[in-house]
Amino acid sequence: MNGYAVSRASLSHEEKLSLIDDRPLSDVESESARMDLEGQFSSIHWAATAKAYCHGLRLSSWSSTILRMGVFLLPSFFQHRSARERFRTEKLHPTAYLDGMRGLAALFVFFCHYFYTAFKIAEGWGHDGVNHEIWRLPFIRLLYSGPSMVCVFFVISGYALSLKPLKQARSRSFDGFSQTMTSFIFRRFFRLYLPPFISTFGVLILLRLGVYELTRDFSSDRTYVRNVVEHHPVLEETTQKQLWHWMREMYDFVHVWGWEKFGGATGYDVHLWTIPVEFRCSMMLFLVMLGTARLRTGVRLLCLAVLMWFVLRSDRWEMLLFLSGMAIAELDLIRGAHLHHEPSPRPPPPPPPPPPSSSSPPASPPLLPLDKTSDSSSPAAKRRHSCTGSFWWTLLSIPALYMMSEPDAGPSGVPGWEYLETLIPAWFSDKYRYYQMIGSILFVSCAARSAGWRRFFCYPFVQYFGRISYALYLMHGPVTHTVGFLVQRRVWDRVGTVGYAYNWGMLVAGVINIPLVIWVADVFWRAVDAPTVRFAKWLEVKMSIAE
Repeated sequence: MNGYAVSRASLSHEEKLSLIDDRPLSDVESESARMDLEGQFSSIHWAATAKAYCHGLRLSSWSSTILRMGVFLLPSFFQHRSARERFRTEKLHPTAYLDGMRGLAALFVFFCHYFYTAFKIAEGWGHDGVNHEIWRLPFIRLLYSGPSMVCVFFVISGYALSLKPLKQARSRSFDGFSQTMTSFIFRRFFRLYLPPFISTFGVLILLRLGVYELTRDFSSDRTYVRNVVEHHPVLEETTQKQLWHWMREMYDFVHVWGWEKFGGATGYDVHLWTIPVEFRCSMMLFLVMLGTARLRTGVRLLCLAVLMWFVLRSDRWEMLLFLSGMAIAELDLIRGAHLHHEPSPRPPPPPPPPPPSSSSPPASPPLLPLDKTSDSSSPAAKRRHSCTGSFWWTLLSIPALYMMSEPDAGPSGVPGWEYLETLIPAWFSDKYRYYQMIGSILFVSCAARSAGWRRFFCYPFVQYFGRISYALYLMHGPVTHTVGFLVQRRVWDRVGTVGYAYNWGMLVAGVINIPLVIWVADVFWRAVDAPTVRFAKWLEVKMSIAE
């Protein structure tokens, strides 16, 4: 369980392009999805396509409804003429790389929860003289390191929630800052909790239909589940008892009064323990921003540094990650990181230069070598400086990734980590999170300054996972515990569970289960996740005082 487990009529150009938009991200919410909500959902493509088919075929109302449902259930990238039309890189905003980073993190958390039931993935390479499989090596293990990805989630959340308020505070736009903060605080609960309420209620329905009973024996059978046995949702005697049980679980899920480990985790989906943590840390972050909004930049950074030391010394690693995201956002604003668009993965070629005109004045002679303008102001010099800086930040991201690769079972007895373990403070309780925490902060900082990392996280397939990241986080548990376990059992019954047959069976089942989870997450994103974002905004507009 520890980690493996409608808008205003007009927005400024800047708000439409970046995380500065007044709609906050969570660690599992896609900004790119929200930017395209009006275009994607106001004139729903799947409905228009199905309507055209129905009109052409003159189908009955029942047939029309079935066809529309069938088209809707198709993955979103199949509902357009081409994937290139779906993922238009020219609309990427300057912080789109954070969406891609969060999307891959959500995917790797899913990999962690999928494989840790069968394999002991928490131990590092060479732990106690054994465990020498290549997939345990640093860097490679990040593909399934759930706790490291949770740290990345929290840093990105702190960044995204801080960026617009900090920009307004730095420009002394305190009226706008006040409106932004009240909007963020009001909508945060709905954004974080409405989708899990719906997903866990879906689990309740599946329980009453008996779907979870089909895999209850399998979920704890050591013939198949050889490592972590995840909690299987409990079936109550009656539907009324089940409803009361679900409501009590959801009451505890809104867990804002305690900071104990995994506080607020629900038995309907044990992976959702990070959502209450996200909510608590968001509220604390808002309080810090309100308290430091009128301070000078240097004083605010100093106060932030003191607070970061205090929460670290208090063993609150999750709060440190949020405050670090705020610090990175402030530093990015200082260096003007969002004054221009990020380059798309495949930038168009530059236009050819205009032909020389006979009436144009002669070109001025080149500047002297010692002229300062040639060093600091020419485009070539700026590009050289930018490329050099980007290279060093990319290089610095390598040790950051290494620290993120700290084994989830702890560094003790792992070659390459035994000395580093001695540097972890004795008062830091979750030893395995210490370097994962530091590495995630450093990596997000490096990625913000590395053109290579930004370009990678802006690739279309990466951006797609950013769009469905929250839905992927919510859906991978229920799908795995129902259809996923059925597929695994069927495959292992065919290939066997002795020796390498067990490993091959898990991989063959993954070929079916992994695309299945992504498909269900895609549907949940369009059916639930995106509408809840619009609902929260609509509710705020309806309940707010008109200006």
